[in-house]
Amino acid sequence: MIRAFFLLASVALAQEAPFDILITGGRIVDGSGNAWYRADLGVRGGRIAAIGALRGHPTRRTIDARNHIVAPGFVDMMGASSEPLLENRDSAESKLRQGITTMLGGEGNSTAPSAKWPTFDAYFRALEAKGIPINTIHNVGAAQVRRQVIGDENRAPTEPELAKMRALIDQAMKDGVVGFSTALIYPPGTYATTAELVEMAKVVGRYGGIYLTHMRNESHAVLDAITESIRIGREGGIPVHIFHLKAAGQDNWPRMQRAIDTIQGARDLGLDVTADIYPYIRNGLGLISLIHPRHFGKGAKPFLDTLSDSTVRAALRKEIESTTDWENWYRHVGSDWNNILVASVGGSLDKEYEAKSIAEIAKLRTTDDWTTFFDLAAANSVSVNPKSMNEEQKNLAFRTEWVSLCTDAPPTLITATGAHPRAFGAFPRVLSHYVREEHVLSIESAIRKMSSLPANRLGLHDRSRIAPGLAADLVIFNP
Repeated sequence: MIRAFFLLASVALAQEAPFDILITGGRIVDGSGNAWYRADLGVRGGRIAAIGALRGHPTRRTIDARNHIVAPGFVDMMGASSEPLLENRDSAESKLRQGITTMLGGEGNSTAPSAKWPTFDAYFRALEAKGIPINTIHNVGAAQVRRQVIGDENRAPTEPELAKMRALIDQAMKDGVVGFSTALIYPPGTYATTAELVEMAKVVGRYGGIYLTHMRNESHAVLDAITESIRIGREGGIPVHIFHLKAAGQDNWPRMQRAIDTIQGARDLGLDVTADIYPYIRNGLGLISLIHPRHFGKGAKPFLDTLSDSTVRAALRKEIESTTDWENWYRHVGSDWNNILVASVGGSLDKEYEAKSIAEIAKLRTTDDWTTFFDLAAANSVSVNPKSMNEEQKNLAFRTEWVSLCTDAPPTLITATGAHPRAFGAFPRVLSHYVREEHVLSIESAIRKMSSLPANRLGLHDRSRIAPGLAADLVIFNP
């Protein structure tokens, strides 16, 4: 009976239209977490048409995948912004060369609503007209909405302003964003209260959206930040996703297990909470983030203009060296300027500073570390990579079933200097380092974290698994 079934199936396939692509002999890892198996895969009209023994079936193109893995296209759970694709579509190569076929854009800021793109509908039309080579979906940024209504001021919105903010969120959801997102360590997002964000969540909930967050704290108060995130989702009636989960700062590394336990506890109670990480122990941020966000309550430029005052510098140094009631990245790296690497500089600053620590740049400039820090911060065009994490917390996260993967980087031209390596290497690093070298993950588990897990979070149920009828977003690679 089995032989007859396969014979009949082969006859039926022979009578069908040719495949557009026939991928033969590969080890299929289907994205669900199931063990790999060997089979051929036929694609027609952008969809997976058949899986099985398909050699000899008519096809327009054949790809020999012997000694290769055939997997669903990967999903970047935090791709920062898709706007670089409009500027130069070749920037998509930084994603595609990693096997990423779908990216999520938006954090605290988002491309819309803005003066350039008043609505996401207008922005999406621009992307479609450009013809970008990667699937993109978007969040609307809570800080973006706040800035459109009340600017950069550190104050609560009035009731009419809150109504305008809700209306902007509502329009974004109608235009097709997946949810709303926050970056609560960066002004003006940091000025939003929990209650304000709950009001945004309630609007998103009417459309079945989700809340995604760069939490208010990722270090000494990470557990409180997780609790706040869960509260926003619970009171707003929507799922929660935590961007790039971490316990930053040498003194806080033991908190990572407690952070995971806290989220698992919420899940055990039936609350839909997930997270992602990137596979590096250095994070990336603007250098001015080393200054307490309360100083930017009237905007960045007015405050940075005061950095020429030696009295202001002395007061800020004392605050940075001695206080811990905020996300103090200087303290997170052990109060050591050697652990803060300059990734990129802009404006008139010397490109020679890139790929050097603040301490190394100070020696190059024949000045002290703090003078160098304040001089570079005043330019407001420097991004840095602090060494704030350890490998143990990455391993803990990778072994957690609800943690997916992100780059935390926008599409980036491959000729760019100063980019964090996660912009180009996050997904391959997981496969090479955490799967092949360290055996933290099986290849099946890793690919699930890169495909079906994030796709399910984002409601993309027509792709990121290998099964007949699903979108043929596929990646083939030599393991």
